[in-house]
Amino acid sequence: MKKIYFASDQHFGAPTPELSLPREKKFVAWLDEVKEDAEAIFLLGDLFDFWFEYKTVVPKGFVRVLGKLAEIRDSGIPIYFFVGNHDLWMNDYFEKELNIPVYHDNREFTFNGKTFLIGHGDGKGPGDKGYKRMKKVFTNPFSKWLFRWLHPDLGVGLAQYLSVKNKLISGDEDITFLGEDKEWLILYAKRKLETKHYNYFVFGHRHLPMIIPVGEDSNYVNLGDWIGYFTYGVFDGENFELKKFEK
Repeated sequence: MKKIYFASDQHFGAPTPELSLPREKKFVAWLDEVKEDAEAIFLLGDLFDFWFEYKTVVPKGFVRVLGKLAEIRDSGIPIYFFVGNHDLWMNDYFEKELNIPVYHDNREFTFNGKTFLIGHGDGKGPGDKGYKRMKKVFTNPFSKWLFRWLHPDLGVGLAQYLSVKNKLISGDEDITFLGEDKEWLILYAKRKLETKHYNYFVFGHRHLPMIIPVGEDSNYVNLGDWIGYFTYGVFDGENFELKKFEK
């Protein structure tokens, strides 16, 4: 079979559009490479450091990556997008303009007899109660309605500032491995295994590339990021690997 590719946490636009541009070009080069043998591509959130869809307006920029995604999707390769904590205000822009489905929570997939639970990973597992409360506020329809009344120049600028400065709002954590008994997503995966078996739990959010066994023939995968690691996941029908894009 062809390969299934996974990537997450590009955070394009941060810390500034100018400094983000080389990373965006590198990611587009990766998309050009994997499209040659991709059965499907999964993007697991935080593609942008901030994203909000007004009724007729979206944040400017990112034309290279959006154009490449459109090209790949038009070629017939499925692309699946899972919102992260930085782009959780996605609505239907990707679906209407790019024909890319957008998921706001985990989804199950099966490839070649292997079961996957896939998502961004924010707000899962025990702890992180402050962010979980904040996420409920941000995803409330009334909150989104209020934000739309801000002029985009004000609303987007304010949100971009808070995205970088306020870690409670963004949901970001220190990028340090806490140990298997303290990593929330590992604990979450082990709890899910109590009721249903999955071969792979594939998440982003933690920015740490790792594959850790969590049960019999079951692994937790974190994809890393495209800020310092430039890592991605690839499933060839039998095995799952993390690789680093070097170009």
